[in-house]
Amino acid sequence: MASSNSEIEFFDIPNFSFQDGTTLDIRLAYQQFNQGAKKTALIPTCFRGRIQSTWNFTQGALSDYRVIVVALLGNGESSSPSNKLGFPSTIEYRDCVRAQHHLLTQGLGITSVDVIVGFSMGGQTAYHWLALYPEVVKNAVIICSSARTSRHNYQFLEGPRAALENSADYVAGRKEVGILEAPRGLRAFGKAYSAWLTSVAWFDDELYRELGYQTLSEWDYAITVGGYRGWDPEDLLVMLGMWQRGDISVCNPDWDGSLEVALSKITARVLLLPSRTDQYFNWGASEKEARLLPNGKCEIIPSVWGHTAGSGISPRDIEWINGRIGEFLG
Repeated sequence: MASSNSEIEFFDIPNFSFQDGTTLDIRLAYQQFNQGAKKTALIPTCFRGRIQSTWNFTQGALSDYRVIVVALLGNGESSSPSNKLGFPSTIEYRDCVRAQHHLLTQGLGITSVDVIVGFSMGGQTAYHWLALYPEVVKNAVIICSSARTSRHNYQFLEGPRAALENSADYVAGRKEVGILEAPRGLRAFGKAYSAWLTSVAWFDDELYRELGYQTLSEWDYAITVGGYRGWDPEDLLVMLGMWQRGDISVCNPDWDGSLEVALSKITARVLLLPSRTDQYFNWGASEKEARLLPNGKCEIIPSVWGHTAGSGISPRDIEWINGRIGEFLG
């Protein structure tokens, strides 16, 4: 089926209650593809992901699905610190999932999702969907992600956070909507983040050349300057905090903080696709999760592209991932 798509749309949710107790009118940004298809797929965006930069699989494994790409709260398209005064400084995946559930059920009239596909923070969002609304989602594909953010992952994120918060041009606090200017802080954030994106082998093999950059410095500038152009520092920080606190065991008080119990309660079929060289989300954790999931399967992406193996940037990884998802859903 050809990929026909609408423009980015917005769904308003009045008096939305956040986990921290804040009540606010919010909106979700989303885009639909293949709207005439019978099967439905939901794809949440990832950290520093916009709707139109998100790999939507409409030219691959989801070509015959109605695909809905929805922006996470805090990403600058849905309600975020940059576009909504009073937006809380602390948000949780549970906030994003409950808002997305409003969108599907009340906005689009969808009560069942054939598959949710998520990469990185999108994958953690998918996991929270499975924990909060097990009756809604039939299948999940979780790419380069985890059910709980590890201590190592948490600590890695403290580096970019500190680089931004301690920069000379970042001033916390907002009195009006609009992008806060902090170019030095954003570049410091990007510098602290950049080496973690791929892998040692990727740098040794100079694979930035496959992206069109002739030197490491060219790639560095594109990633640490161009890659953060148009991003608001407080949007980044609010999403980063949500990532650090990611943990599906908090979704039900009866689980008493046990990840093992939380995973055992997930009823959907789940395909985990970690990258062999991911420096954020370790493939070993995904293998453990798959053993605890009643209907879980783990296949490791054989890539040197690190975390970005799951983002749709490398043609070899795109082909491999599409093939595994196609087999899983077939």
